[in-house]
Amino acid sequence: MADSNQVSEEQWKEKLSEKEFHVLREKGTEPPHSGKYNTHFEGGKYKCRGCGELLFDSQSKFESNCGWPSFDSSVEGSIEYIKDSKFGMQRIEILCSNCGGHIGHIFDDGPTETGKRYCVNSLSIDFKNK
Repeated sequence: MADSNQVSEEQWKEKLSEKEFHVLREKGTEPPHSGKYNTHFEGGKYKCRGCGELLFDSQSKFESNCGWPSFDSSVEGSIEYIKDSKFGMQRIEILCSNCGGHIGHIFDDGPTETGKRYCVNSLSIDFKNK
């Protein structure tokens, strides 16, 4: 699937489950500790659930205890960063740079040398093992 401008909302609704559509297209958030990739640590790659674009490598995943999958880096060029001031907070939203799907948010409180924590919705990604 290419650019989100070429995909209608109806096509997204046909492709994605109701919950995936809510997260990826309506910028929703899954409940903490509910996602299948929260405590998943197999070796492999994480791709955008919407379009299949490679977003994260399992080597960048870490246990943050925040309730969502966390990564300290993304695949170069795969993420778009947008200021998000909803709910009275100042955050940076992360979107798939290929289809514009909402992936989650990034914070500057990661415990690794990058200092970053990509806080990701499991519903926005798929895992492919090595």
